[in-house]
Amino acid sequence: MSVGSGQIVRIECELRVSGGDVIESSSKSGPIEYKHGSGQLLEALEKHIAGMNVGDEKKGTILAKDAFGAPNPAMEQKLSRKAFPADAKMEVGTRFEAKIANGTPVILEVLTIDGDDIKAKVVHPLADKDLEYKVKVLSVRPPPPPVPPTLDDGLLEEADE
Repeated sequence: MSVGSGQIVRIECELRVSGGDVIESSSKSGPIEYKHGSGQLLEALEKHIAGMNVGDEKKGTILAKDAFGAPNPAMEQKLSRKAFPADAKMEVGTRFEAKIANGTPVILEVLTIDGDDIKAKVVHPLADKDLEYKVKVLSVRPPPPPVPPTLDDGLLEEADE
C-alpha cells in the first residue's frame, strides 16, 4: 500500500537546517505517526512522502519558501513604537527577537512605519532556511472507520409531553 491522502503513515524522519543543526529526529523522539494530508507535517514534506511504499527511503531538500517561509497575512500585527527598544533603528525589513504571551520566541519583521504606528509580521525563526530531510516509511494503513454516533452523543431531544 502506498502513501496517499487519509492514510495513517508511520515514518522515521530527520529534518535539519541545510548543512546545519538537526531540527527533528525520530532517532531521538521515536517514529512519527500521522494522517497523510491532514497538515500534521510540513506540506512540502508530505508531497515528498506521497506515493512511497513501506520500506522506501528518500532524502532531499525542501526550499525555505516551501518550509516555513510562506507569507501568512494573519501573522501581521499593528504595534506601537513603544513596543520596541527605545534605541532601536526602525526601518522596513528590520527584524527583532520577541516572545509571545506563552514565552515562545518569535521574530518580528517591520513591514511599514507610520509615525508611532508600526506594522510587523511574525516570522518563523527558520523562515529563511532550506531544510534537508531523510525519511523512511515504516507502515501505511487505511484510517479507522468513523465511529457511529451513540445515544450518549446528545442526539436525542426531550419529547414534548
